[in-house]
Amino acid sequence: MNLPEIKTDELLEFLVKLLNTPSPTGFTEGAIQLCEDFILTLSPLSLSRTNKGALVAKFPGKSEGLWRALTGHVDTLGAMVKEIKSNGRLKLSMLGGYAWNTVEGEGVTVFASNNQTVRGSFLLNKASSHVHGGEVSKTERNADTMEVRLDARTTNADETKALGIQVGDFVVFDPRVEVTHGFVRSRHLDDKACVACMIFAAKALVDAGLEPKQTTLFHISNYEEVGHGAAAGITPEVSELISVDMAAVGDGQESDEFHATLCVKDSGGPYHYGLNQRMRELAEKYDIPYKVDIYPHYGSDGEAFWRAGGDVAVALIGPGVDASHNYERTHTEALLATTRWCLAYLLE
Repeated sequence: MNLPEIKTDELLEFLVKLLNTPSPTGFTEGAIQLCEDFILTLSPLSLSRTNKGALVAKFPGKSEGLWRALTGHVDTLGAMVKEIKSNGRLKLSMLGGYAWNTVEGEGVTVFASNNQTVRGSFLLNKASSHVHGGEVSKTERNADTMEVRLDARTTNADETKALGIQVGDFVVFDPRVEVTHGFVRSRHLDDKACVACMIFAAKALVDAGLEPKQTTLFHISNYEEVGHGAAAGITPEVSELISVDMAAVGDGQESDEFHATLCVKDSGGPYHYGLNQRMRELAEKYDIPYKVDIYPHYGSDGEAFWRAGGDVAVALIGPGVDASHNYERTHTEALLATTRWCLAYLLE
């Protein structure tokens, strides 16, 4: 049995839109709405929202026995205004886990409390080499040594506040999306790439007039980067869960940008052996290019559900992503491999 066709161009088009939709943890409505609008076109899937804003789509299957679920997240790294400084610039509080130097020099958008947006840049407090010399390269990058320089005429806190900016406003780093020679380069591929894979696996089934073997939930979470995304919203009928999240590429890792990866262990311990074995068998049956890996500095929404008391088997798959939690990159081949793996799981 061949897997249904995946519309690659449409997948990439949707992914680019999703990447360009700001959604730091706690400010994800735009990305959730984009996913909801697309899934609404996929009959017979039905939709609901959790109280904390996650999106859940139910895809009726041939059997109403033990349900399955896939989960991915649209929330991303970002920041909030911690302090409006006396010079009118902004001190930030981090959302998610990343190193400050990975966003140095990046363009930002501040979503002010008056519903206006203000552009700016994230820089060292002492950024000019011509003024500060060698101090620029020696300065530790942290919340106290870096600031947002606003693209507005402001030199003090009162002028910045007059723009509508307040403590607690969200700050979004530019994704800088580019699709070139099969590569997708952007911030926040973690985990928007995988959400696109999940949705287009469902679309491929719908387009082919097929249904999953078991009734399946598609859970799109919005608090994964702070550790509790899928802790709620997955119903008791579900017996097993595939967490679809990016694979970490780098020294000492098996993963690369051209394969999907099965993660068998991360910082939270091993995933479910039996479900891992089934995912390997599916990949081999359908000639899906995959790697097997361990991520020492990584956690997933599957673990969030386990820690919340979820009594399910969990496995973790996803496309290889280079420079995770930095300026990330993957390849279309990894996206397609992950989407096909999701399809195989839905059908078998």
